[in-house]
Amino acid sequence: MTSRPAALDPAVLAAISVGGGLGACARFGVGHWWPVRPGAFPWSTFVINVTGCFAIGVLMVAVTELWQAPKLVRPFLGVGVLGGFTTFSTYSLELRTLFDTGATASALTYLGLSVLAGLGAVVVAVSATRWAAGARWRRT
Repeated sequence: MTSRPAALDPAVLAAISVGGGLGACARFGVGHWWPVRPGAFPWSTFVINVTGCFAIGVLMVAVTELWQAPKLVRPFLGVGVLGGFTTFSTYSLELRTLFDTGATASALTYLGLSVLAGLGAVVVAVSATRWAAGARWRRT
């Protein structure tokens, strides 16, 4: 298990800030490229969040089990980039908008599917990363 850097370390805060900015810009770009129409299922946010869940599963296995990551990798990529990329607030707002526009079936689908797909993505990513690392190590 790797030790975590001190939360108030200026280098850690800078890494999180820069990573968060990059992740937020990427999230904005996807949302701009793939906008959500009012009352429609918010596919772009759904894909962003599930992709982010998958990426965090890969990242956590990589930095805690496979290699000794430099001190700033986890805060930069995990908290910063992926934290800025994924978005619970937009998920919540879009969920409320679906309910407010009378799209109750879509809202309930979005509510349940987001949680299940996000958790599933983490499980698949962790398992696949461990399997891929094990298969690679067995070959060498």
